[in-house]
Parts: sequence; structure tokens; C-alpha cells
Amino acid sequence: MENKKISTSEILSSGIKNENKTPLYNSDTLKKIRAGYDAIRASYENQPSGPGWEVTPHTILGSEIPRGLLYTPAQVSGLDYDDDIGFPGTEPFTRGVHRNMYRGKKFTIRQINGFGGPEDTNQRIKYMLEHGGTGISVIHDLPTTQMYDSDDPISKGQVGMSGVAIDSADDMEILFEDVPIDKITISLVTHYPSNTAILFPMYLAAAERRGIPFNVLKGSVQNDITLEEVVRSGPEYIPPKDCFRIQCDNIEFIKNNVPYFNFNTLNGYNLHEFGTSGVTEMAVALSNAIESLDEMIRRGYDIDWIAERLAFFWSISSDFFEEVSRIRAARRLWYKIMKYRFGAKSARAMWMRCHVQTSGISLVREEPLNNLIRASIQALSAVFAGVQSLHVDSYDEAYSVPTEEAALLSLRTQQIIQEETAVTEVVDPLGGSFYVEALTNEIEKRILDEIDEIEKVGGYVASIEKGWIHNRIANYFYREKELIDKGEIKFVGSNVYRAEDKKPAIEVFRYPEGVEERQKAKLAKLRLTRDNEKVSGSLGALEDACRKNVNIIPFSLECARVGCTVGEIFKVFKKSFGLWKPPVFW
Repeated sequence: MENKKISTSEILSSGIKNENKTPLYNSDTLKKIRAGYDAIRASYENQPSGPGWEVTPHTILGSEIPRGLLYTPAQVSGLDYDDDIGFPGTEPFTRGVHRNMYRGKKFTIRQINGFGGPEDTNQRIKYMLEHGGTGISVIHDLPTTQMYDSDDPISKGQVGMSGVAIDSADDMEILFEDVPIDKITISLVTHYPSNTAILFPMYLAAAERRGIPFNVLKGSVQNDITLEEVVRSGPEYIPPKDCFRIQCDNIEFIKNNVPYFNFNTLNGYNLHEFGTSGVTEMAVALSNAIESLDEMIRRGYDIDWIAERLAFFWSISSDFFEEVSRIRAARRLWYKIMKYRFGAKSARAMWMRCHVQTSGISLVREEPLNNLIRASIQALSAVFAGVQSLHVDSYDEAYSVPTEEAALLSLRTQQIIQEETAVTEVVDPLGGSFYVEALTNEIEKRILDEIDEIEKVGGYVASIEKGWIHNRIANYFYREKELIDKGEIKFVGSNVYRAEDKKPAIEVFRYPEGVEERQKAKLAKLRLTRDNEKVSGSLGALEDACRKNVNIIPFSLECARVGCTVGEIFKVFKKSFGLWKPPVFW
């Protein structure tokens, strides 16, 4: 008889129930509070008209969690201060991963950069650093992201649009020319495991050419199967099991060779923006993390050593208190998973460290300056939640890549929060709020329930193969669109309080001209001047590694060193692993 696999929630429940709980509130006092609360609620509900005691907020990308009119200690009567809230920098890390949080280290101001060729984005990177940016994030154009060269017919008209075009390690070298990559953190928005296995080795090859050793490089890659197999809208997919294998190969290589780089930035952001609730966003990312760590343990790695460079990337939307509570809930739940499921001993291995970006899908074209307010409020909720780094979307991103002026305003938004508001002087300023603590508890429960659903399907990779996550997205997306169309999800100036003049009173970004021609010319020169015998040999060695049970990243790095292109390496992956068709739901 097959042994029943114990679920994560059962493991956590078993571990937690063995600890002595000390209720935060006096039982006699609670009785009085409950009596007063019940009287107020009864009086309210006896009114002949008006909304009920509980309402369910409908906000963009919200989780539709019902909210009472009033919160008191009665709604959080089971709280144990040490086990559920605690002090910052100590278990269960609900209040933050560092004791003094932003007084000790301000959140990193990490605005996304990327458009045109590497020469163009290099100038924008320098501009942002000169104006106070403290970290760099680079996004790539659609052909690079989908792993096609700029001269591939499929790339026509998309080169340098919505991101920077990168075809080889030569482009990486140009992208970071005169940028101190040995001193600041660099986030490469590589999205997919396959793309991480292509672009990150090119970044390493560019660093080598400058004489910078791998062990001083700091930053993060995304490296997330969810983006490659679920969120991605590409023409060609490798099978999920092979994609997951590459994800874990990236983890293994980066942890062993580039020790200060985060080998995963498990990306809830793009999934959330693609069409899921905030609860599903976190359940999926945590499930992916659990399965990845299981695989790394199978490969023989110690949990405390491997888990310390794991990080997360969350979307922050418009339901202010839900967003604060979601981050707190995920931080506490991840601590429990690491402690009780994996038996971690190191505090750093239990940290849920995260980068956060304000919601791009909440930006609308009508009255675009309103987007400044939306993004500012979302950014403030992220700071209250205790995130490690932050990107604030620019008001004109509903149209295009932000202009220099709009990007600077987003940078200034973060600087104003840090320097002018005093909100960073106190750790977890909303901690202890009856409402926030109740919402944190409810969200944690809902995330764990969805992790259970994924585990019942057979785990996260199986949930992709069987279409569970695709079905979840399709249902949520349909429901969300219905609420927007009905005006139940409101966008001021768009579907409510509409102005007659719909034209944007802003300057929209103009892409640099001739990018596609420049990239094609560079590729033509590269293919003429490189040692094509070495290129052929390195691609053959990579293919051989893909077909064997060995880590493929050292072979991809050699491909980058000898001048292989993004498209050439992706062709090896497709040839070695074959193609997979994602499930379709209507």
C-alpha cells in the first residue's frame, strides 16, 4: 500500500500544536469586548436599509475577502504575541526580517530600465543612478525574452520595444559599460529558467571581460517556471519537467559560483498581473519554492545553505490593507514552512525577502496623471509591509516605456517616502492593528489552503502539466473582466467619474530609431568575426549536457564566452527537450 504523502498544512499544524500558546488578551476582558461588539453589530444589522455588516471589496486584482465594519481584540482573540507577531528580526518574522528594518538599511530603490539597444538602456541606467537610484533592474525586449535573435523573422518590428535587445555577451558588455556592477545590485529580469540559463551566463561572460570575479557580483535573476510555462505567450515551449530541471540547474550553479546572487526571484508579480488573486499569486510562488527546495535537497544540498539566497517578487495592488497584510502573511507562512517542513535552523534561510513592484495593470490611459496617485498609494503599502526593494510604475506606462521625466518622478516618489514622511522610522507601524492582524491571519490561511490544492494535484510542476493553474487563471480573469465591465471594480476617470476629454495631456515616450538595424548589423559582424568552430563545439557540448543528467549552466556559460547568440542556445534547448503545448481553457 502506498504511503500517504503528508501535506504542508498537516506538517505545519503538527509542528505548531506542540508549542505552548499564550493568548495575548485577557479572557475576562475579551468577554466584555465581545458583548459590546455583538451589541454594535446587532444594532447595525437591525437597520432597515444599508449594506450588511460584512462587505466584500471589489478592487483590481483583489482577493475578495469579506470585511467587517469593525475589528476588535475579539476578532484576533487567539493571537500569541511571540508565535504570531513577535519582534522584528526574530521568529516568526511577521514584523520584518531585520531588527531595525529601514533605520538600518533603507529599501532599495530599484526602478526598471530597458528599451532600444544596449547603448540606449546604458544611458538610462546611468541617469537613474545619477539621480539617486540604489539598485538596477533591467527588462528585455520581447524577442530577447522569448529567446529569439534580433534578426529572426519572428522578431521583426519588436526589437528594442518594451525592453532592451540583447543578442550576445557583447550586448551585455555594452549594456553595463561604466556601470559599477561590482558595487551595486543588478536585477536581471530574465523571467524564465531557459532565459536565465542563456542571459545570466552572458552577464557573467561580460563581467569576466572586465576582470570582475563572480564572487563579488550581487543581484538577482528571476528563473521561474511559472513565467515560462504559464504566463508566457510564446510560440514554442519546452516541457514543464525540463523547464523545472533548468530552474534547479540555475539554482545549483549560481549558489555554488555566484554566491551573492539570488538564484530565484520567485515571481508572483507577473502571475498576479496576468490574472490571479493575491492569494493565488503567493500560493503558487510558495509551492514553486517548496518543490525547488525539495529537488535541491534530493541533489544533496543542506537546506540552510541553499535557502538563504531565495527571494520573492510580489505585485502590490490597490486594496491597501490587504496588500500590507499579504506581505506580512507570506513572511510568517514562509517562516513556518522553512522551520517545520524543512527543519531549517538558520534565520536567513527562514526569511521571506522580497522585491515589490506597483501594479502595472492598475494603470489606465484615461487621465494618466491619476496613475501617479495609484502608484504612490501602492508604494506606501509596500513600505508599511516591510519589503526589501521597490519599483514604482510610472504614470505613462499604460502607453509605453516611461519617459525620462516620468521615470524620474517614480524615483522621486520612493525618495519622498524615504526622506519626507517619517514612515520608515518605525518598524511595522500597522502591526497590532486588530484589522491588520485579523486580515493577516485570514490571508495566511487562504494561501495555505491553496498550497494544499496544488499538492493534491501532485505538486506544482504537475499542476502546470494538468492545467490546474491555467484553469485558475482563466476563471479569475473572466470574473475580473466582468466586474470591471459592470463598474464594480472602479477606475476613477475611466469607468467612473469620466471626463469628456480622453486625450492624454502628457508626452509619450518615443523609441530610438534604427535599433533593429543596429542589432542585425552587430549580429552579422559577430558571426563573421567569432571562432565558429568553437561556437559549433560549445553548442554541441550543451546539447549533450541537456540529454544527460548533468548541470547545463557551465556549458551555457562556455557558449556565451565564445559568442553564441540567444537564439542559437534556445534552439539547442528545443532540439534536446522537444516542445510542449500548454492547456487551453475557454
